[in-house]
Amino acid sequence: MDQTAALAPTGGIFSRIGRFFKPVPLMGYLIGFLVCVFWEKMAGEGLSAMLGLPKMPILFGIVTIFKVVAGMVNLLIKGDAFNWVTLIQIPMALVYFSVTYLIPLALICRLAAKPANVLAGYLQRFPLIVSALIQLGLMYAVLHVWAGVSDYRLITLKLTLIAVLFTLSLNIINGYMGEFSCSHPGFMAIGAYSASIFTVGLFTTSKVLGPAVFNIPAAYLTFPLALVFGGVMAALGALVIAIPSFKTRGDYLAIISLAFLFIVKSFFENMQALGGSRGIGGQPDWATLPVIFITVAFGVWTINNFVTATLGKALNAVRDDETAAEAMTVDTRKTKMAAFLFGAFWAGVAGGLLGHVLRYINPAMFSVQKLAEVLAMVYFGGLNSVYGSIVGAVSISLLGEALRPLEIFKWIVIPLLLILVMIYRPTGLIAFKEFDVRQVFGPKEVD
Repeated sequence: MDQTAALAPTGGIFSRIGRFFKPVPLMGYLIGFLVCVFWEKMAGEGLSAMLGLPKMPILFGIVTIFKVVAGMVNLLIKGDAFNWVTLIQIPMALVYFSVTYLIPLALICRLAAKPANVLAGYLQRFPLIVSALIQLGLMYAVLHVWAGVSDYRLITLKLTLIAVLFTLSLNIINGYMGEFSCSHPGFMAIGAYSASIFTVGLFTTSKVLGPAVFNIPAAYLTFPLALVFGGVMAALGALVIAIPSFKTRGDYLAIISLAFLFIVKSFFENMQALGGSRGIGGQPDWATLPVIFITVAFGVWTINNFVTATLGKALNAVRDDETAAEAMTVDTRKTKMAAFLFGAFWAGVAGGLLGHVLRYINPAMFSVQKLAEVLAMVYFGGLNSVYGSIVGAVSISLLGEALRPLEIFKWIVIPLLLILVMIYRPTGLIAFKEFDVRQVFGPKEVD
């Protein structure tokens, strides 16, 4: 049989699906998702009981499926008891996902395509910020309703949004600048500790940092200052690497930045005034979903403006050929320093958010494992792309949660997936693609 002919039906299916959704703008998807999350919130419990599921699936039914798979794995490896009746939960979880999300989303998006395009086109008469704020408001409504079903969803969503910001900050260096930095967990640690010192030390009584310095009723309004303080301290810490590293070329940055990561971790482990290896706890619950969503949205917008501006183009020139960039009057050292400090700043902000979501930090949280996670997100999603960082962070975060029932075996599945991506898509899933804000929030052109 002709190999091309054998592959034609599959290609035809994906082509038809692409044509089906091509006219749908972002607003159409947001309206569709909003209807789906309200539908799940109203009918999810009853539907899951009807399908014989033990409880309403918390992550699109994927966790339910992998819990059954984990039981089968333990049966094969450890000889543990396994209830074969639970196998029915796999197709029932797929039915649940199809009924609550897949089918309604497809129908609503297609039906709403035309009015959504008309509305998106009408909003283009106004400044771009108006359309962006309206659609970001819809996006927040979707996330708020979806996360309101359980605390597990809420914490997962918060950590995923923080991962998006953290991944973007590293992609500035490893993607747009073309260097290989290993110091980002160190910058995150500096940001987390600095923001925690600001909030816990000034406004909260703590066993580690002592009594509160100020006792004001609206202290939560200072949280943006704490995040900025954490980002600035992380950027100052980045100078320790940037000043010696950017006088050299080659792999020296990777070596120096990895050493910096171990130095930062060791520093906080031995700094007893900051809790030592026990860390700092008792951070105020100020990292709410609206605060994190606004911070991440602002971070994505700022980073996208940075990489698409003149400095971002200079970064691309330095990445492609540093000697040629210098010949074209690009100050390569200044460009790399600015990008490195900018990436470190946002890593520090992400650390501040992380510390106040978990309400506890210790040096072990910012180890080599954290470095491996963020590198996986960057290279899985795609280098030199804001789209890629968002896709990589969301994919790896949700995949990690979905595979949690497999325990240690999830660290076999995820690396295998990364190996396959590196073989077939060496630059990642979505690489070297600019994030066009007008195209994202505007209407779709239909052939």
